[in-house]
Amino acid sequence: MFRTTQFVIALSIVLVGCGSSDVSSDEDAQRAYEGLDDSIDKAITLGFQGFNAATSANIAPQTANGAKTGTITISGQVDQGASTNKTMNLIEELKDYSDDGEITYNTNETLPVLSMKLSKIPTGTLEGSLNGRFTMAGALEGDVTLSLTFTGELQPSPVDENEVERKPGTTHITGTAASGDGRYNVDLTR
Repeated sequence: MFRTTQFVIALSIVLVGCGSSDVSSDEDAQRAYEGLDDSIDKAITLGFQGFNAATSANIAPQTANGAKTGTITISGQVDQGASTNKTMNLIEELKDYSDDGEITYNTNETLPVLSMKLSKIPTGTLEGSLNGRFTMAGALEGDVTLSLTFTGELQPSPVDENEVERKPGTTHITGTAASGDGRYNVDLTR
């Protein structure tokens, strides 16, 4: 009886370990970020919407839908004035957010911070960072803490020349994704 109990416990531990879909490799870390990549462009757009509606550097919460599910809400601060250089310090809240339908993201009480410096808008450069904890469900599950920096180029939106977006293929993202006891590298260009 004792051996049978030990075997059942050992098998249960193995099966739980095999079913895990948390971040456990550099490839998983990159997937965890890639599911959030489109949210960066949405954050820029929402930041400018808040900037255009604000009477001070503080912007009221601005919300958009994920491509598949959920919402992203951005608040924070954006430089005032007519300069072609802007600094955005944004707080990002995600509720059941998914752009790819494979990974759904939620944020917790301590919201992630997205800081960006946009230079020579609309055709200049972008540099910034994304730091915070996200809870994932779907193809990857569990908590992941991202500590990322990025640089890239800007372009006017082809949909609306008055809006700015990241120029495809120019944004280089590096940093780490921590999950459980592991810390994994992120290094990709989008």
